[in-house]
Amino acid sequence: MTGKNGLTYADAGVDIDAGNALVERIKPAAKRTARSGTMSGLGGFGALFDLKAAGYVDPILVAATDGVGTKLRIAIDTGNVDTIGVDLVAMCVNDLVCQGAEPLFFLDYFATGKLELDQATRIIEGIAAGCEASGCALIGGETAEMPGMYHKGDFDLAGFAVGAMERGTALPEGVGAGDVLLGLASNGVHSNGYSFVRKVVEISGLAWDADCPFSAGTLGEALLAPTRLYVKQALAAVRAGGVHALAHITGGGLTENPPRVIPEGLACEIDLSAWTLPPVFRWLAETAGMSEPELLKTFNCGIGMMLVVKADRAEAVTALLRSHGETVVAMGHVVPGEGVIYKGRLL
Repeated sequence: MTGKNGLTYADAGVDIDAGNALVERIKPAAKRTARSGTMSGLGGFGALFDLKAAGYVDPILVAATDGVGTKLRIAIDTGNVDTIGVDLVAMCVNDLVCQGAEPLFFLDYFATGKLELDQATRIIEGIAAGCEASGCALIGGETAEMPGMYHKGDFDLAGFAVGAMERGTALPEGVGAGDVLLGLASNGVHSNGYSFVRKVVEISGLAWDADCPFSAGTLGEALLAPTRLYVKQALAAVRAGGVHALAHITGGGLTENPPRVIPEGLACEIDLSAWTLPPVFRWLAETAGMSEPELLKTFNCGIGMMLVVKADRAEAVTALLRSHGETVVAMGHVVPGEGVIYKGRLL
């Protein structure tokens, strides 16, 4: 079709100019994440990264991908999208460090029905902030405008992180009976279990802008607290020596994640009385009438990352982590057995 009545791509709901404007807006944020090894800016068909310039001699690459799940629904419904990008980065890079890898670069995928420049800029600024805090370069991504696929204002996010380690340094390695379990405090629910969280909020009858029943601010603000980034402090602990394994406590909670880094024939004996259950989890449990086993299998329950440390290094590693501002919990030991063995009570 030609002439004055001819259709354009914009008439079909895709605005190429808006996409180009977004790239220009986010270039300064991406530039702030540059690190050794970064070779190219945004806008190419692919993104380059120089492993030699990053200091690696015989590197093994490690890759991770993840999303934010239905926590996005709360961000969309409240309009508070500024930290959801931090969640996206954290879910990927916190997984990478569990392999003993240093996150090097990150790519994001942002999909929406109609590109809203201000909303998209705030989201990607959050991604850049997460990358900067993790020493990870934001070197590329994709913005997909797909009319008819998403309701007005809705969007989806996916993240892709690539890290590296020198050959022969992969974790877990050397886990044995008597090793100490050190827990690093979470910042709330992080980014798992939000379909359940939203159901509990529905049962409670509270709106997102209601006063939060377990902390300051609104309920929506409290539940959008971003996932903590454990990269720099975890890598410092690994490099200091004595760390045999790390477990990122995500979906499946303390019941499902620690066994993933423990060899067959060994178990994690966790003392639930070693820390206090954060108020958000107590509120969720009481409102939903959750049992303690269900709580432990659903949420992180206040521990976002667990380190398995050689017993004679536990004190030094704890001091190092505290010097990085961490709240460290001596939460148990590796013992003969299988899975997770709980002592004490959280609820």
